[in-house]
Amino acid sequence: MCGIVGYCGSQEATPIILEGLRKLEYRGYDSAGIATIAHGETTVRRSEGKLINLENLLREQPLEGSTGIGHTRWATHGRPSEINAHPHKAGTVTVVHNGIIENYLQLREELKQSGHTFKSETDTEVIAHLVEEMLRTEPDYEKAVRLAFARLSGAYAVCILNELEPQVLIAAKFGSPMVVGLGNEEFFVASDIPAILAHTREMVFMEDGEMVIFKNADFNFSTIVGVPLEKKPRHIDWSPLMAEKGGYKHFMLKEIHEQPRAVRDTIAGRLLEVEGDVYLEDINFSDRQLAAIKRIVIVACGTSWHAALMGKFYIEGYCRIPVEVDIASEFRYRNPVVNEDTLVMVISQSGETADTLAALREAKSRGAMNMAICNVVDSSIARESTGVIYTHAGPEIGVASTKAFVTQLTALYLFTIRLGRASCAINSTAGQHMIAALKKMPALLEEVLNLSDTTEKIAKKYMNARDFLYLGRGKN
Repeated sequence: MCGIVGYCGSQEATPIILEGLRKLEYRGYDSAGIATIAHGETTVRRSEGKLINLENLLREQPLEGSTGIGHTRWATHGRPSEINAHPHKAGTVTVVHNGIIENYLQLREELKQSGHTFKSETDTEVIAHLVEEMLRTEPDYEKAVRLAFARLSGAYAVCILNELEPQVLIAAKFGSPMVVGLGNEEFFVASDIPAILAHTREMVFMEDGEMVIFKNADFNFSTIVGVPLEKKPRHIDWSPLMAEKGGYKHFMLKEIHEQPRAVRDTIAGRLLEVEGDVYLEDINFSDRQLAAIKRIVIVACGTSWHAALMGKFYIEGYCRIPVEVDIASEFRYRNPVVNEDTLVMVISQSGETADTLAALREAKSRGAMNMAICNVVDSSIARESTGVIYTHAGPEIGVASTKAFVTQLTALYLFTIRLGRASCAINSTAGQHMIAALKKMPALLEEVLNLSDTTEKIAKKYMNARDFLYLGRGKN
């Protein structure tokens, strides 16, 4: 989950974009950047770390221009660094992107063979190079962008600049949030309402497969394939505080409703449906190494420990490998019995949980295989683990875990399929059935969330009860 902001009008773009990024920093804070067009040239400023670092850079090296785009990043592909920060530029084309391009590796190889050179590890840079490639044979900028989008698979909200057309800003959406703000001959685009609410309250909410072009103080909406659309703006009367929470009463409720999106992002690009297998790019274990595992110990704290308990059911049930679940603070002090045939898996949302990190180091010192499930790219645990499965929950502000927990369960299920296929405990047909069931999860989560009125009635009925007794068996 990242945050994007775009501006096209007569004002200086940089202050407007910076202000918008401050409102979106909850969507990502490992790097940030801005690009503007002035005097026929696009200039990019980027910095690693929180937004304040970019602000300091812009004081030393200011940007001018009335058309621009900005981005605050939560890493998915590529570690947090200045080189992986957005915007990304290829030739005359500059891009910011929120989402996951599932076929970026295939496109990257194709573009390399066509002579393109990549500077970052991100999936986003592929979009910039793809548009540049299309412009080689299709000089019409708008058509070239549409041709590029036709090649993309996955989720995206994208803003694009082309220094050859300095008064044009193109934005498109498929699977990631995007809202357009309409001003007086000026236009705004952002991942969320708070970023632009100070400038306009007339908003157009874009749907999947739609594109907008801002040009010469005018705009037009269409589908990505070019069918014109009539979109009516909606007046937003939320307070700024309400807007930050997406209209929800508090962040926890907002994050509960983000769970379907988080699960979609975590499985995106990882399902090999025909083979009944999954692709885990950072796991760093061969099939032979996975098949040699005799025992698994899952180590975690708090909510992650509860996810680990579910992982035990998944792995033992499907792969028939014994699994122990340990609390990290206990594991590191009890002289654990692990060896080279043992996989120690650690789970941490932040990747910085002190006891879990210490448990990982203890396991490594004893020669155990090791891997992590983590939500933060390039965190301490991710860096020190041999392999890692990243969840794509995005930042979680609520104290009680919601989307981080369900994405940990998703990652454990993905690992179970991969382990089962490598060890031959799961055949291709069984793998196909498991993947089909997993693909239904986001829609099923949405169905449950649509029952919120019923849930609220039940909660009101029992809100004064002093004690609850929960009975469960197995996974429950």
